[in-house]
Amino acid sequence: MKGIVKDLLKRAYANMERNVLYFEPRFLPFGLIAVTGFPLYFFIWHYLFPQPYENLPLRLFGSLLFIPVMFAKYWSTRMRHYLPIYWYLATLFALPFFFTFMLLKNEGNTVWLLSALASTFLMLLLFDWLNLFVQFILGTTLAWLAYILTTDSPNFNLPSLEHLPVYLFIIVIGAVANYSAVVIRRERLRAMMTTASTIAHELRTPLTGIKAGAGGLKQHLPALLKGYRMARDQGLSVEPIREVFLNSMDGVLERIESEIDHSITSIDMLLNNTKPVENNIKNLCSMISCIETALQRYPFSSEQERELIKFEKGEDFKFYGNDVLMMHVLFNLIKNAIYHVTKAGKGDITIRLVNLPDRRQLIFMDTGPGIPSYVLPHIFTRFYSWKWDSNDHSGTGIGLAYCRSTMESIGGSITCNSIEGQYSQFVLTFPVAND
Repeated sequence: MKGIVKDLLKRAYANMERNVLYFEPRFLPFGLIAVTGFPLYFFIWHYLFPQPYENLPLRLFGSLLFIPVMFAKYWSTRMRHYLPIYWYLATLFALPFFFTFMLLKNEGNTVWLLSALASTFLMLLLFDWLNLFVQFILGTTLAWLAYILTTDSPNFNLPSLEHLPVYLFIIVIGAVANYSAVVIRRERLRAMMTTASTIAHELRTPLTGIKAGAGGLKQHLPALLKGYRMARDQGLSVEPIREVFLNSMDGVLERIESEIDHSITSIDMLLNNTKPVENNIKNLCSMISCIETALQRYPFSSEQERELIKFEKGEDFKFYGNDVLMMHVLFNLIKNAIYHVTKAGKGDITIRLVNLPDRRQLIFMDTGPGIPSYVLPHIFTRFYSWKWDSNDHSGTGIGLAYCRSTMESIGGSITCNSIEGQYSQFVLTFPVAND
């Protein structure tokens, strides 16, 4: 029983972290409403439409709670680690506790019945079903305790008690019906797949045609350039071309082909990352072969990019899987590492293999900018992406999620440990394959 409760609490906290990530862009307007709303409604219920009980200090405390929420984006990296906990406690006070407490203090009158009902609907929008139940039970329990401790003669026959089944029904049916987060994720994935398919259709064909044309020119351009130079040297009447442009033509077609390969590979990665991982066919694959093929086929934009990667070739190991899928896993890791190392202006990338008695591992490490501690738990979550400065336009939040799905499909796993400013290390763990 203790283990079940612990797992539920861990799951509730993980869900709350995810909710904070998705809701954070709206923290400023939400916090502003809370900061101004608490004292504003004191004047409404105390002066305009007087109610039996009001509490200005309690409302001002609620306002103060949400001032840090308004400015959450300015929290330090260390403090952001506690943002989900702070958000959880602030909403616990502002919604189930405050509205239940005020409902009890006002002896269940109509105004506070409707207010408590409104707060319940807001909770349905903010929380997943697990945190909804936790917050409701914890908040209402604390509100009852506060009511008993602050009331000389607590009234346990409040008319509001007869409405409790209605509230429970709303919470239960709302938690079941509130699948908006699931719908949003599915729609984003569907939109991503549609976009990827459109990109593939619109760009792959012309790119392939351009590459074919470049290949034909590459075959005959040296002869044409040689003929031009011979005609010019013989004094024939030909259109003058500066020597610097003639020399640049020697490698222009290779660069065109390289850029086309890079674009086609990016399209393939986008398509693979948005599709569900299908790994029905599993073969015995060599990890060294997968790495060497990935390094050979990855479209590095320059030789300097390729030199960032050092492959410490140790003892090879085999795994049951799909070498094409594994190559795309490596493509994603290479792409992310190169981007962040280049962006930071420091670091290099190391790939090495580890053979342990009960498992095999691929260690992929870069000494670039690292990953903030508050970001690290979410990097494998689909559609989660983070920006380490205002000019960072990287990522769609699907690459690492694809890596995790692919590793899980072969019975393995992928984890990451990082220290911001020092390194990021991905550990891909494979089950031992019996040859």
